[in-house]
Amino acid sequence: MELNKTNSGNRIHIGFFGKVNAGKSSVINAFANRDISIVSNKEGTTTDPVYKSMEIKSLGPCLLMDTAGITDTTELGEKRLKRTEEVILKTDIAVVVVADTDNSREKELIKKFKDTPVIILINKIDILREGEVKKIRENFRGFPVVEVSATAKIGFDIFLEELLKFKPKKEEKLFDGRVKEKDLVLLVIPQDIAAPKNRLILPQVQSIRELLDRNAIVMMVKLEELPDVLLILNKKPDLIIADSSVFLEVYEKKPEDVKLTSFSVLFAKLKGDIEEYLRGVEALKALDENSKILIAECCTHAPAEEDIGRIKIPNMIRKKVGENLKVDVSSGSAFPENISDYDLIIQCGGCMLNAKNIRNRIKIAKEKSIPITNYGIAIAYFKGILEKIDY
Repeated sequence: MELNKTNSGNRIHIGFFGKVNAGKSSVINAFANRDISIVSNKEGTTTDPVYKSMEIKSLGPCLLMDTAGITDTTELGEKRLKRTEEVILKTDIAVVVVADTDNSREKELIKKFKDTPVIILINKIDILREGEVKKIRENFRGFPVVEVSATAKIGFDIFLEELLKFKPKKEEKLFDGRVKEKDLVLLVIPQDIAAPKNRLILPQVQSIRELLDRNAIVMMVKLEELPDVLLILNKKPDLIIADSSVFLEVYEKKPEDVKLTSFSVLFAKLKGDIEEYLRGVEALKALDENSKILIAECCTHAPAEEDIGRIKIPNMIRKKVGENLKVDVSSGSAFPENISDYDLIIQCGGCMLNAKNIRNRIKIAKEKSIPITNYGIAIAYFKGILEKIDY
């Protein structure tokens, strides 16, 4: 990832939903002033969700998400609607596009958003009758309603004004309350077989960028160089950030009074629910070789020989409870449907997903009474240093 590029996990996710041929794709194209989604009168044109990154005035970096129609009756309609359900879980602002007066399906859809703000967009006002527009407004009393025409490109200035009302009051940062100007922050970055060639991974890049923005002093070292660097520094670091896989090794080498955390723990605090992850650790204590756990990765990647989620964490647990422990791995923004089968979910830091998605994953686990924790928290527990790290 480039230092000056915002990844999707840090963008405001704006989802566009509605019935087949309500004009969702046309609305997105007109709003973005470019062809992002395929437009056709044929039912089911939008299949998998379509994503487009763009900057929207004071909202900042955003991700527009086009979804399949909620009345898709084509052969693949059920699978497409499942993908739409996944988009709902990561939507920060929902835009429901309406183009007729039969709004029962849209009302059912809106119930799924719960605490997500919803804007109703009446499309095709260039062909709808005045009475029809009035009826739609009555059907969605209590929601902000904007009238647009994607074909005539009418009303999108008002739509933008409504979107800007949902600007976050405060952007959460990784180092809020942790780092101040001129603090010395040491990043311990292992260069093992799992490290990507010629580049840093996203959590490292994002940490470096924010620390530079805060005018902190940033240093990066490999694990084997850490003792030498600590010797030549004329002051102790104010904070050390390590990859979770080398938590214990760094803890044993650092000065006793220097705070230590990991990239995974930082992202757990930023996007997830650190208290829920800490409660999830209690389930680790109750595991036995008949238990079943889910390693929940938030992105897809080619697993390495020393993969932290697929290899290292399962090996730590099996060493404690027995080799017969059942471990499954899932990848992507959504959990598998059978999470009730598991005694524990261990989730990665979630750097590639937005906070809404991560918190909804945690909420789903809580609703099903499945304990959930995080890579960094779990490793700190198994290494015996959970009470000694900074979170």
